[in-house]
Amino acid sequence: MQNSKVKILKTEILSDNWYTLNKITYEKINSNGSVQTQSREAYDRGNGATILLYNQDLKTVILTRQFRLPTYINGNSDGMLIETCAGLLDNDNPEECIKRETEEETGYKISKVEKVFESYMSPGSVTEILHFFIAEYSKEMKTTNGGGLEEEGEDIEVLELSFEDALAMIDSGEIKDAKTIMLLQHVRVKKIM
Repeated sequence: MQNSKVKILKTEILSDNWYTLNKITYEKINSNGSVQTQSREAYDRGNGATILLYNQDLKTVILTRQFRLPTYINGNSDGMLIETCAGLLDNDNPEECIKRETEEETGYKISKVEKVFESYMSPGSVTEILHFFIAEYSKEMKTTNGGGLEEEGEDIEVLELSFEDALAMIDSGEIKDAKTIMLLQHVRVKKIM
């Protein structure tokens, strides 16, 4: 559904190296009826999915740790970030994507996932919608060591943490990733663990 109060006037590609950075000029009718022309940059990297694996019996969760350049250049001294497993959809539906990413990154082969919500993660500049999932895991589901795909340059450490330790890592600042905080808090608020 298109907004009749917004008209795209021009789209310029500023970069299409890794993903696509567009400069978009548009007209918008404001709430007072005035017409305003603005230009904004929007980064299109596609949509993605993320998942928190949890074990109710052990009261544990599976997280990952990997190097994230943007955090490094913005003050994260070693660039390492603790996160939930995630990936871009790459033309898959969100459920199939997250099952694939879970096995690649964590080594756990899961068959049943529960979608809990969707979110724009940085709507002022990034077009991405992230699909959030949770799923139970057990030791029997571990099929590989995980770690990501070498051909994609991934070097991912798999972490199994107690749920309480993971929550404490938010308070201590060890976990600063928004999607991870959102999923841990979801599990906490819904009293899943």
